Amino acid sequence: MSPSRRDFLRDSFCAAVGATAASGVISDLSLMAAAAPQNADYKALVCIFMFGGNDGDNTLIPYSQSDYNSYAAARSILAIPRASLLPITPATRDGRDFAFHPNIPELQSLFAQKKLAIVANVGPLVVPVTRQQYLDESVPLPPQLFSHNDQQVHWQTSWPNETAKTGWGGRLADAVNALNTNSQISMSVSLAGTNIFQTGSEVLPYMVSSEGTISLWYYDETWNNPATNVTKAFLAAGYSNLFEKTYSDIFKRAIDNERRLSGALDKAPVLETVFPANNDLAKQLKMVAKLISVRNELSLRRQIFFCTIEGFDTHGNQPDTHARLLTQLSQAMNAFHQATVELGVANQVTSFTASDFGRTYKSNGKGSDHGWGNHHFVMGGAVKGGDIYGRVPVQRIDGPDDSSDGRWIPTISTDEYCSTLAQWFGVSPGDLPTVFPNINRFARPNLGFMA
Repeated sequence: MSPSRRDFLRDSFCAAVGATAASGVISDLSLMAAAAPQNADYKALVCIFMFGGNDGDNTLIPYSQSDYNSYAAARSILAIPRASLLPITPATRDGRDFAFHPNIPELQSLFAQKKLAIVANVGPLVVPVTRQQYLDESVPLPPQLFSHNDQQVHWQTSWPNETAKTGWGGRLADAVNALNTNSQISMSVSLAGTNIFQTGSEVLPYMVSSEGTISLWYYDETWNNPATNVTKAFLAAGYSNLFEKTYSDIFKRAIDNERRLSGALDKAPVLETVFPANNDLAKQLKMVAKLISVRNELSLRRQIFFCTIEGFDTHGNQPDTHARLLTQLSQAMNAFHQATVELGVANQVTSFTASDFGRTYKSNGKGSDHGWGNHHFVMGGAVKGGDIYGRVPVQRIDGPDDSSDGRWIPTISTDEYCSTLAQWFGVSPGDLPTVFPNINRFARPNLGFMA
């Protein structure tokens, strides 16, 4: 079935401009890019966004009998039976024992292999916040806390006190894009449509699907198709009107970019790694692996990818829904890591999770409601895995880390989490404020989970 006209125009616009800088932009980021060192190394960041708000408290679960008893009492119908949990042994201990949800054995194995780390209690912050400061309203907070749309934007921009027009992934791409000499497409590729995370001042995301490039269903210059011929004539015409000329240039660039990328993908090696079937995230990550495999063909030394898995807004029927989603997440991430090993780039590709927020520790009787701080996974050969970074909150309603109903106040800001990834990617500590404008408000711009 052909894509709708509206969807094609939207995606072809992004595909066109995604390969080039917006004209006339002068910023600190362009100066950073001009000074970026030219070298032959390759690195990729893969964002896996769990839309809806993953329940981190049922992903990483207290395991010692006394802590588990408190967990089970607080979570009631949400509590996972202790006998089914998957214990982990972090390199750093705080006196508590933890386990994974029973549906993520692949992630448990990667954690044991030190290819996976957990970053605990991360969330958007304007400044560090204590429970008393929160209750007293004595420090600024991210606007519209517990709102899906707002918190998704805060996570993707890492600029919660501003109405940002760019995402941190886009600003990161702007900062290092000079490393991609003569690149054939944008270094930022989205497998999940438009997003602000990858939107920069100069670099914009290129949209592809899990099946490959997005194109006009009828356009093929090898056919003598009347619609193709009309489009070619339209693109070949000269236009004096600025809007018409710009539209024509973008349209033409979209066709050229699609042809360029589809030609490169035709040369991609056939992966022996088996990705799970009936798993949308796995399909996205399989295409990411294919795109990485043709990086040299596309002259790319740095790439940023955006993938999604949806359905985590578990107000009701949480036990079944959450278990199914975690199965998909674990199997897809494991297959992708194995594919990077097969391609010989496991040490050069880092995947990380993000989500709107965590969820309430207190059950609503059928599920859980919108929370704040959450736990996240970082995966790859360059990750100092097998450990928990940061502090798992004191899991007690009205405890020292609770804002209300077990909405944990983050002890790690998104700025600290993301800037650690950005420094591994190639941004110097001195240039971090250009990518993360609020980073100097926090004590740990590098959390140490990357080698």
